[in-house]
Amino acid sequence: MLMSVVVAAIWLAWAILAPIKPGLHTYVTIKAGSNTRQIGASLEQAGIIHSRTAFLIFHAFTGRRTLKAGEYEFIKPASLPDVYSRLARGDVFTRTVVIPEGFNIYDIASALEEAHLCSREDFIREASVDTKLIADLAPHAPSLEGFLFPDTYQFGRNQSPQEIAATMVKRFRQEAKLLGLTTNVSRTITMASFVEKETRLSNERPIVAGVFENRLKMKMALATDPSVIYAAELAGGWKGVIHQSDLQRESPYNTYKYAGLPPGPIANPGRDAIAAAMHPAPTPYLYFVADNTGGHNFARTIDQHNKNVAAFRKGIAKHMDR
Repeated sequence: MLMSVVVAAIWLAWAILAPIKPGLHTYVTIKAGSNTRQIGASLEQAGIIHSRTAFLIFHAFTGRRTLKAGEYEFIKPASLPDVYSRLARGDVFTRTVVIPEGFNIYDIASALEEAHLCSREDFIREASVDTKLIADLAPHAPSLEGFLFPDTYQFGRNQSPQEIAATMVKRFRQEAKLLGLTTNVSRTITMASFVEKETRLSNERPIVAGVFENRLKMKMALATDPSVIYAAELAGGWKGVIHQSDLQRESPYNTYKYAGLPPGPIANPGRDAIAAAMHPAPTPYLYFVADNTGGHNFARTIDQHNKNVAAFRKGIAKHMDR
């Protein structure tokens, strides 16, 4: 009898304390609602612990901590207490993906595919149809464009495109609340997307928003290249350079052809661009064009604007001749 107890104790100590070296990359998914017995079985089957029985005994004598669901990656030798501690902490495996300000749904889809989170096509499909996620914010939104907040995200490999999109929309809601954005949400985010695509300079953003508001009041076409590019992307015809055919494209997003704001945003703006759209600067300007320093030259009249355009082109030509 005593010998049996000693052998059992030695075995239990070995099963608990002896590390196991997993394969190169071993992944174990703990489903929500799994009980301790099921978790132990999954870990044993994956070769992460020696024994599910030892796992249950350890769990019983460590205060029965709550073990978190999710996907776990095992790449280093670990003892049962090490594995148990990770599950108790919820140290799940995630991939980091950075979504910069101004990315549209096509850019985001490519970033997610590069991070091996989902296919580009699956995310584009999700972002194009699942508008119920923002139904209270933008009832007539044609897609989730504009409401997928730019940020650095941690996503699990098994998260669906819908879960990823929902996380990004939730992040948008948090920022909108902080900014006090509660009315005219769709219009504001559409304007913010134009501001985001036109300038990266924080001090210029309220001015650019003011220029666009002036043009809208005068019923002038916004005439922005980013909207033409977006129209081409929607049509699957963007080739990297704006052609005359793009300027003539029949699309409500073509702001050269149609005055007013398009049906929705053309990109996903960040905090500064949204704030600028909410509080455009009072300005006399109606035009702007890039200068040769990374900013823009603003003009009240078309004559002054044409001079600014000529100066910009001259600077480009001079740079190319070097």
